[in-house]
Amino acid sequence: MRRKDDILWKGILEDIFDDFLCFLNPEAADIFDFDKGFEFLDKELEQVFPPENDEYSPKVIDKLVKVFTKAGKEEWILVHVEVQGQYQKDFASRMYTYFYRILDKYQKPIVAYAIFTEANTKERPNHFAIDFMGTSLRYTFNTYKIAGQSDEALQASDNPFALVVLTAKAALAGKDLKSSRERDELLLNLKLNLTRLLLAKQIAKEKIRVLMNFLRYYIHFENQDINTKFEQQVEILTERSNTMGIEELLLERAERKGRNEGEKKGEYQKALEIARELKKEGLTSAFIAKATKLSVEEIEKL
Repeated sequence: MRRKDDILWKGILEDIFDDFLCFLNPEAADIFDFDKGFEFLDKELEQVFPPENDEYSPKVIDKLVKVFTKAGKEEWILVHVEVQGQYQKDFASRMYTYFYRILDKYQKPIVAYAIFTEANTKERPNHFAIDFMGTSLRYTFNTYKIAGQSDEALQASDNPFALVVLTAKAALAGKDLKSSRERDELLLNLKLNLTRLLLAKQIAKEKIRVLMNFLRYYIHFENQDINTKFEQQVEILTERSNTMGIEELLLERAERKGRNEGEKKGEYQKALEIARELKKEGLTSAFIAKATKLSVEEIEKL
């Protein structure tokens, strides 16, 4: 399920990035010009920090984002986000490595956030330091520990990202239960309560949809019957019989990006752009072919 969780974190950070910034920094709305939007620099990030080739190596979710400020001139900063599921001893060193490589390449101010999604509440270092014979360096970054947050404060928040935190925190529940059925029942109640909370909030419809999909797929059930039970309850709560699945969500995002990149290239090139985005998300060639009307052979050559 790790691959799907990675996709969900990447997607939710892009879909509600303005809320993420405001959640971690209450003054963000006064600092950043949200009307100018954001630019996600995934390819640029890979250039300064190539991904590990070993599929079994520890992985983190990185987002490098260009954000415009409200300063008189067109200044922009890079916001670097780490979503860390299992703590690694070299994590602070890794954060510093990101810092100096990004600074060297872009020569821009950098704001760094590390979100820890691990189950324990142990505090993690928020800095990297070296000191030897009178030469020293200290790099400090922002940290946020999901497991240590107050449910009451998160439930009271009007910021949509609070529901992302509540979802990630709920997914950690019942780890010590021996019975998978018992844990599924616990997660079902938590998941339904979060659904009710989400629908009760005054949140834009498009954000409700992406938050609902994050909730639906981030908290996993072992038993398919429990998942069916959840979906039935969601239908009752939303008074809808059709809900968007993860593949449809990814397709919609890929189509949007494909339209932007291929608007001057014609329909065929546009379909190729969409297919490339879907392949990056790990979807099957058969699904991509059905969604784009391309052949499986064309898709596999991409």
